[in-house]
Amino acid sequence: MSSRDDLTLFSYEMLALVGRGGAGAHDLLRIAQRSRFLAWAGESQYYVEPKRLARLGYLEARKEPGKTRQRTVYTLTEKGLDALREWVRTPVAFTPFKSDALIRILATDLVGEEAVREGFAALRDDLEDMRSRVRETADRARALPHREKYLRLGLEFVEGLIGLYEELVDEVDREFATKASRSA
Repeated sequence: MSSRDDLTLFSYEMLALVGRGGAGAHDLLRIAQRSRFLAWAGESQYYVEPKRLARLGYLEARKEPGKTRQRTVYTLTEKGLDALREWVRTPVAFTPFKSDALIRILATDLVGEEAVREGFAALRDDLEDMRSRVRETADRARALPHREKYLRLGLEFVEGLIGLYEELVDEVDREFATKASRSA
């Protein structure tokens, strides 16, 4: 059993987000919510996981004054940094993901093309919101010169995903509009 069996993909995300400067649990949640790129865990997990990682020695916890009460700020320990160093050398695999769009396509034969096409129409606004968040995150990344290059690479990946979703929305619109007009 590896010494890292107690770490999940979400654990590594937390270690990387804490980074060199440290962060509070609320900061981690705010980062995830603001960009939406990494907001795939339940809100409470952004509070629970850093505590767990501190208990295991991957993060160090210290109290600092907050706006209304003391807050806990986490910093990466040498053990946490070693875990990241070890993990990034392991082979990257395709990570399964939840996709509202793909599940709707899967259900199309059951619910009808027009209904799915209608639901997809709202995705255009959401994708524009995501593009806006990418731009905002890129602006914030400039304030982190030690991470800017790496954040930019990640943002380019996210932009590519947004582009794929846009292509899917266009294709659904074309395919389902064509079939709807043929059957009319």
